[in-house]
Amino acid sequence: MAQKTSEKGLNGAAAPVVTEPGRVRNVVLVGHSGSGKTTLVEALLAATGTISRAGSVTEGTTVSDHDPAAIRQQRSVSLSCAPLSYADVKINLLDTPGYADFVGELRAGLRAADAALFVVSAVDGVDEATAALWEECAAVGMPRAVAITRLDHPRADYEQTLEDCQDKFGENVMPIYQPMLGDDGQSVEGLIGLVTLRVLDYSEGYPPRAREAEPEHLNPISDDRNALIEGIIAESEDETLMDRYLGGELISTDTLVPDLEKAVARGNFFPVIPVCAGTGVGLDALLDGLVNGAPSPLEHDLPVVTGVDGSPRPPITCDPDGPLVAEVVKTTIDRHVGRVSLVRVFSGTLRPEQTLHVSGHGLAERGHPDHDADERVAHIYSPLGAQLREVPYAIAGDICAITKSGSAETGDTLSSKDQPLLMEPWSMPEPLLPIAVVAKSRSDEDALAKNLARLVAGDPTLRLERNADTHQLVLWTMGESHADVVLDRLRSGGVELDTEPVKVPLRETFGCSAKGHGRHVKQSGGHGQYAVCDISVEPLPRGSGFEFVDKVVGGAVPHNYIPSVEKGVRAQLDKGLVAGYPVVDLRVTLFDGKAHSVDSSDAAFQTAGALALREAAAAGQVTLLEPIDEIVVRVPDVYVGPVMSDLSGRRGRPLGTDNDGDHSLVRAEVPATELVRYAVELRALSSGSGTFTRTYVRHEPMPAHLAEAVRKETAK
Repeated sequence: MAQKTSEKGLNGAAAPVVTEPGRVRNVVLVGHSGSGKTTLVEALLAATGTISRAGSVTEGTTVSDHDPAAIRQQRSVSLSCAPLSYADVKINLLDTPGYADFVGELRAGLRAADAALFVVSAVDGVDEATAALWEECAAVGMPRAVAITRLDHPRADYEQTLEDCQDKFGENVMPIYQPMLGDDGQSVEGLIGLVTLRVLDYSEGYPPRAREAEPEHLNPISDDRNALIEGIIAESEDETLMDRYLGGELISTDTLVPDLEKAVARGNFFPVIPVCAGTGVGLDALLDGLVNGAPSPLEHDLPVVTGVDGSPRPPITCDPDGPLVAEVVKTTIDRHVGRVSLVRVFSGTLRPEQTLHVSGHGLAERGHPDHDADERVAHIYSPLGAQLREVPYAIAGDICAITKSGSAETGDTLSSKDQPLLMEPWSMPEPLLPIAVVAKSRSDEDALAKNLARLVAGDPTLRLERNADTHQLVLWTMGESHADVVLDRLRSGGVELDTEPVKVPLRETFGCSAKGHGRHVKQSGGHGQYAVCDISVEPLPRGSGFEFVDKVVGGAVPHNYIPSVEKGVRAQLDKGLVAGYPVVDLRVTLFDGKAHSVDSSDAAFQTAGALALREAAAAGQVTLLEPIDEIVVRVPDVYVGPVMSDLSGRRGRPLGTDNDGDHSLVRAEVPATELVRYAVELRALSSGSGTFTRTYVRHEPMPAHLAEAVRKETAK
């Protein structure tokens, strides 16, 4: 049984503490931005007495209440955890952002949860991104339910929204309650239970008055009730139940309800519950559904674990007395507390004053190298949005928070230092919108690097790259809103920074063979510099790199100065010849030159080599090369035509189209210069439903008119 006693934390708020995994429900709320997820969470907290009233900023009900970035964007931008206690069960509600830019927060919530509650607005219906997420949950067998919200809005259309859900989400999506209108014929003042045939009357507010349904209530719900009962019976483990039902037997509620709850927990049946956060309609029905229908952590498959070296280990179980295995679901930096890590405990019990082993998978390409360290955890907290309430422990299946961990990053495994383990990683989408950032002054460079490292450690959907070709510091993000939040957080950390246009790493090469004469002769202060060299340059096939050939005869260039010529040529290749980009794929042959017995030097021949290459460039038709990427765009079939037309306008070359269920995969080769903002533009083109991946293929010549524009821009 869950303990009735609670511990008090930093702000004095009570935190529920449980002793059995079976008394925990971890539920992630998902849905498009504006569907009402955060409002619903606050209403549930208020309905259970966890907070005094919904929207109480002073009580810190959600992270978004206190996150300046969320306030500026007028929407949730971070994952937040809101635990509540209902019917002797602790429900950890994980509120996720609905905007596509913050999919990393969404994936973190899915990892920590055992069930998903899809929140759908009765005003806006189901968008393509939410439908795609339903498919993703279906692929891993995650139990799901649907809450249709905003019933009190003037444009709310419950019936149409229900039909939309059934159309987009597929079979076994069925209502278990029907809204009951008030005397005005417009407002929803009650619910009718399709299984129990009981009315929940909210006309006098929350909590409702419960009573048996009147005869006039039964006819309007008969079709939905029959469909629901048939759906429940079809999922029942009692194979005789369908025959009994078809034979005319009245199946009792005591038989139907347990079968319904089992089907929901197994992910075979998906109940729809009408809810209105503003009026309280359906809040208790939703809480009952989460307690009785959502699976406990004991019923959820656990991730695979290995030794930190990748060696196999026995599967873990959700046992408070088992080996400690927990995962950092999300790491954030709080202005007052410091580093805060949201942790899901999968096995064992996490206790204060405990030394843990922190291990993480190597993601060096995103700024997350392999790491292993032992750290002591001072306190364990139950997070309530922005609040931290100290608790004595967190058992297997529960979610908690720890603070001031020196090395823990999002996705890291926490385990016993005597038995260190590593959990399999969870998938994250690749960030595809680049932002070039630059410190306003040298004094800001260290602060920028430090704060960027912290943000990247906490957000796996960020990737930091120091581009060796363009010399830019590039932050790869999920979209414009994601980028705005990251920049806001950098600036709020005291970093003065600017952004600049992202440069695509072009290359230069020779379009034809040419010769160059380099002469460096100077006399200054009694000391001379003398070096002359003659070279020939010829282009090589793509990807060949650079070759230097010595064909000097007769010692025209002394042997000890030939490496100096090559060094000067290579230095000029790195600087570029016409637009400042590296020069590639050519052979340089040194065939003649002159030296002076006194005034020649290594530096002089380096300069002469660079001058010879520049002269050759003037006659060698230097060509700009642009990178070509192969992209794979995944969109619903209806958007294939617009996507292919758009790619054609980006100078793309189609490679083919494949089927992927009711989606299509469009493959094409596209110049990288046309893809800088494609993450944003594809989302607009496909109503948020399109995704893509990109892979570098090769460099090839840029069209002359575009190359000329680059040269002119460089000349400025």
